[in-house]
Amino acid sequence: MSISILRGVPAPPALEPISDRIQRLQAEAADLARDHVAAFVAALQTAARLGAEIADGGELYPVGARELGRKRAESLGKDALTLRAIADRGP
Repeated sequence: MSISILRGVPAPPALEPISDRIQRLQAEAADLARDHVAAFVAALQTAARLGAEIADGGELYPVGARELGRKRAESLGKDALTLRAIADRGP
């Protein structure tokens, strides 16, 4: 006598093959990495813009703050361009 306790219970969904799952997860990770780098580029550009604003802010800002803003605006602007070029080349 066989007892069928699974009668009426749907079969479990087919499992995704491991190799497909690995490829999907790697693609998701690569997308996240690209998004992360893009956010970093945007942050560098924002910091460069703020530095330039302070550098050009006139006597309202202390001389040291204006000088640091000028230096950081130049440096961070270049860093953002470099990082974007690196990211555009891909992994």
